[in-house]
Amino acid sequence: MVKKVAVVTGANKGIGFAIVKGLCKAGYGGDVLLTARNDKLGAEAVELLKSEGFQNVVYHRLDICDQNSSLELKKFLQQKYGGLDVLINNAGIAFKNNATEPFGEQAEVTMHTNFWGTLWACRALLPILRPNARVVNVSSFVSKRSLDKCSPELQAKFRNPDITEDELCLLMKGFVTAAQKGDHEAQGWPNSAYGTTKIGVTVLSRIQARVLKETRASDGILLNACCPGWVRTDMAGSNAPKSPEEGAETPVYLALLPEGAKEPHGQLVWDKTVQEW
Repeated sequence: MVKKVAVVTGANKGIGFAIVKGLCKAGYGGDVLLTARNDKLGAEAVELLKSEGFQNVVYHRLDICDQNSSLELKKFLQQKYGGLDVLINNAGIAFKNNATEPFGEQAEVTMHTNFWGTLWACRALLPILRPNARVVNVSSFVSKRSLDKCSPELQAKFRNPDITEDELCLLMKGFVTAAQKGDHEAQGWPNSAYGTTKIGVTVLSRIQARVLKETRASDGILLNACCPGWVRTDMAGSNAPKSPEEGAETPVYLALLPEGAKEPHGQLVWDKTVQEW
């Protein structure tokens, strides 16, 4: 009997940690891989969950900003499990509102993790998805808010149902270049590095879902982007209205969509509800 496996990125604290716990609480019938960049913090997070009775949690190192790290995880999953059943791309960063780094630097660093890191993890891991797999890319409601602040030309590109991954990558590079020159707003971009990276994650999810439909239609794989909401974490601050456990609800719901479900697929979902893009 092949053992099922779920992978959660950036999971040693915050929403990622709550997602791992949520999968375990929901009775996920396989191993849950808690991944993190820092071995010590990752191992401590696993021990904490095991002390609470969740014995099916396993630690594996993953730095999504390092393509080799994603490929090493792929190799491990293939050797130990023969594939992958659930992937939740949660890892991400945001600069604080009072950050002093120049906007161009914030744009580059945030894009490197949130968009490129997620893309590299997907490129490594999507090819080993088993039939009926579930993929959840953690985006944000800020992606929708930032999209609405883009010029009509950019909005049309990001809403184009036929946009390709290569076209999206060029747009994301274009934003960083414009941010570094200081003319991103003049070029029709919003003044939010985080928000723009999450536009990238949401649109990437739409592209990936379309490609899965074209290439693996009979496999029943569902892939969506989601917004956990504004959650009390180190990243979002202590004033946010939602607990990490509440933030984990929608990602866990999408990860555990029942076999045979046809939708949602390629959508942006928050509070378990499909949002218009």
